[in-house]
This record gives sequence, C-alpha cells and structure tokens, in this order.
Amino acid sequence: MVNPTASRAVLALARAAFFCLLFGWGISGALELDSARLEQVAASRYGGKGAHAVAAWLQLLQDDAALAEADKLSSVNNFWNRRLMQAEDQTIWGQADYWATPLEALGKGAGDCEDFVIGKYFSLIKLGVPTSKLRFVYVRARIGGPESSEQIAHMVLAYYSTADAVPLVLDSLISDILPASQRRDLTPVFSFNADGVYVDGKHAAPVDRIGRWRDLLQRMAREGIRQ
Repeated sequence: MVNPTASRAVLALARAAFFCLLFGWGISGALELDSARLEQVAASRYGGKGAHAVAAWLQLLQDDAALAEADKLSSVNNFWNRRLMQAEDQTIWGQADYWATPLEALGKGAGDCEDFVIGKYFSLIKLGVPTSKLRFVYVRARIGGPESSEQIAHMVLAYYSTADAVPLVLDSLISDILPASQRRDLTPVFSFNADGVYVDGKHAAPVDRIGRWRDLLQRMAREGIRQ
C-alpha cells in the first residue's frame, strides 16, 4: 500500500525543484563547501558524534575527487547507506515531512528516502558529476518479495552515463547499484533534475510552488554549503 504522506512529500519535492529551475537558482552548478563552518555547526548541534560523521563525509569528498565516475557512484552510495539508518521524519524530527540537509542527516545518523538521495546527489555534484547525469526519481517500490503486492512511495537517485542510457539506480533499500532494467521491484512515476521534471520521458507542465526545496537550500547555505 502506498504511503500517502510520502507520496505528497516526493511530489512537493519535484514541484519545488522545477520551480527553482524557472527562477534560475535551482539544483545545478558547482558546490562550494566551507569545511570549517560545517564541522563547527555539526559539533555545536550534534556533539562529537555528529562532527565526526561530517568530517568523514568531507574526507570522502576529498579522497574521491580523482576517482573514475563509476567508482565515485559506488563510494558515495556505500557511504550514505552505511551512515544513515532508515527512519521516518516524524520519528527523527517530530514532523510529518522534513527534508534534511546533508549535515542534519549525518548529525542525526538517520533519514528517510529523500534524505539519502539528497546526500548522494550533492556529494556527487561536489565530486564533479554533471547534474545532467543525475535525476531524483519518485517510484513505487514493491516490498516483501516478488509475489508481494505491497508497495511504498519511495525515492531513488538515477545516474545516466549518456542521455539515452539505461540508468543506474542508487537506492537506500539495497546496497548494490543496478541498472533500472534489473529493478523490477521499482515502478517509476516521475523524475527531475536541473533540466526539468519528466513524466513518461517528457517534460511536465510548469508548477506554481517553491515549497521545501528552497528552504533546504537556504539551510544548507547557512551551514556552509553553497552553489
């Protein structure tokens, strides 16, 4: 059964991202990190454990800069899947829907599906992966095995080596990065990146809300992450 709260959250995220694009300050471009500021904020909010997690992330971004793109995908996917525990926003933040910054997710050590995707997305951008190769993808995920009919609303990060390639799926539910053609448990609903929102491979109509995505970017900027 699809979680309606998660469905609304992912829909709002896609709408917000598309509106960001219309106004030119969205989710594309180089990422600038103020490492000292990030570690200071992490220590102040989350203590030594949070500061250590953020320091590990910053070290990863430094160590992986020269890797081949495929190795960057693997390293980033493994890092976030190991660092965060799966949890609902209500449990973590006391809110039905909250989009955590990478610092917040690492500080808490937990996140829901979009927090994993946000962390992986911004990590890969910092490592030089073009935004045109990455898409946030809202899917219906079948859980409980191949015979199960139970589905949840879920988000994954897709990587396209070329514009017409079968994308690779970076997922918080499994550790392996697999081609979308091998993820029969996932049914895509729509996706977006810095070029727009896609439904059935076509750009969706413009939307009329900014929503939580702008708030996310503003909080990231205050923490020391800017585009």
